[in-house]
Amino acid sequence: MTGTLEHIIEVRDMVKKFGSFVANDRLTFHVEKGEIFGFLGANGAGKTTAMRILCGLSYPSSGEIMVAGHNVYHEREKIKRKIGYMSQKFSLYDDLTVSENIRLYAGIYGLGRKEINTREAQLLERLGLTHIKNRLIREIPLGWKQKLAFSVAIFHKPAIVFLDEPTGGVDPITRRQFWEMIHDATLEGITVFVTTHYMDEAEYCDRVSIMVEGRIEALDTPAGLKQSYESRNMNEVFLKLART
Repeated sequence: MTGTLEHIIEVRDMVKKFGSFVANDRLTFHVEKGEIFGFLGANGAGKTTAMRILCGLSYPSSGEIMVAGHNVYHEREKIKRKIGYMSQKFSLYDDLTVSENIRLYAGIYGLGRKEINTREAQLLERLGLTHIKNRLIREIPLGWKQKLAFSVAIFHKPAIVFLDEPTGGVDPITRRQFWEMIHDATLEGITVFVTTHYMDEAEYCDRVSIMVEGRIEALDTPAGLKQSYESRNMNEVFLKLART
């Protein structure tokens, strides 16, 4: 399988089994460079399992998968160097300061000291967090944590950033601000692969796939999905697919 210049992720017939349980059932899709790709589904639908494979953290049972031009079977370390990752459950260390978290991850991503100093100053100024750079992460509000975690995930300017339910638990205003940051990232050429439980957030995606019990049941633009399923919004689309 050879990736195209336009497709930064290509998946064909991907299967992931845990014993007799099929978590991902012959998934086939692609993600275009620079787009926001929504990966939706209820808990247990197989979203996180698929994301772990695409991030090079787990092997598929079968299928052909290319991420950023690299094969997930043989080039997982190359994939890891080209991606960023953010999870709702864990992204930053609570017992480190804002600045220490930035520098820790920047070092892991292989950036030099001079470059880290420059980018950190720019990041803190952009987020308006310069005045709290020496405060522990546990002491700052959740909304600030999430925006900082996203900024850290793309600090090294990856080709793709994977966001696993990044806005869980934050208020609607912060969620909207977070999505503005996502759109700004795409303007810098970063592709965004995002899972979410909030169906209104699907409207912000260029294309959306909806998984049901390990399979992709629908994949299109939000407008296309609403038209196909005669629905007023993405929540109605999701409910129709889930009930089916």
